[in-house]
Amino acid sequence: MKKSESISELAKAFAKTQQEMKQPLKNAENPFFNSTYVPLENVAQSITDVATKNGLSYSQEPTVIDGVVSVTTLVMHSSGEWIEYEPLRLKPDKNNIQGCGSAITYAKRYALSAIFGITSDKDDDGNGAVNYEQVNNQMSQKRAAQKSELSAKANKLFSQLIDLGQTQEDIAAYVKDFMDQKGLKKSTEAKTAAMEQMKNDILKSKENR
Repeated sequence: MKKSESISELAKAFAKTQQEMKQPLKNAENPFFNSTYVPLENVAQSITDVATKNGLSYSQEPTVIDGVVSVTTLVMHSSGEWIEYEPLRLKPDKNNIQGCGSAITYAKRYALSAIFGITSDKDDDGNGAVNYEQVNNQMSQKRAAQKSELSAKANKLFSQLIDLGQTQEDIAAYVKDFMDQKGLKKSTEAKTAAMEQMKNDILKSKENR
């Protein structure tokens, strides 16, 4: 932490700010842990509503070096006194613009919350320490398993339709008409639904004979 030679006026204003500050509304949802948290805009609004009238302001500088996001926060007082806090560093889950942007927002929110005493997250009994990369991998594996299961179902339906006397051309034509009528985009899910409907139509037709 770096600071001006004196911070007496800043300290008085800071204490008054914290005393008057109201905790912001937790109205953003965390889909990973089914919890709510305070978004950055609510944190910033809660601070500026009280800090500015007490002569306080802040500035945050984000940098990205070797794939690591760093956010430095500087708190200033109208007297000229200031405190520069140690940067908050973290590595984005994804090494792209979106990943860095998300990490910067996350770091800004946590830095401001820690400095001004804002409880920006609901207590999740330590679940927040879980590696997001691990969570993402688990979700990817689940989606892959669902996709594999759907493909297996589609292959089974195709074989059943062949056994019912349908040709590949018959199946392809039915699937195309089905998706066109439903306004569906070409996908394994849409093809599966079409073949399932085709099978039901054939079986129903056989029953009515």
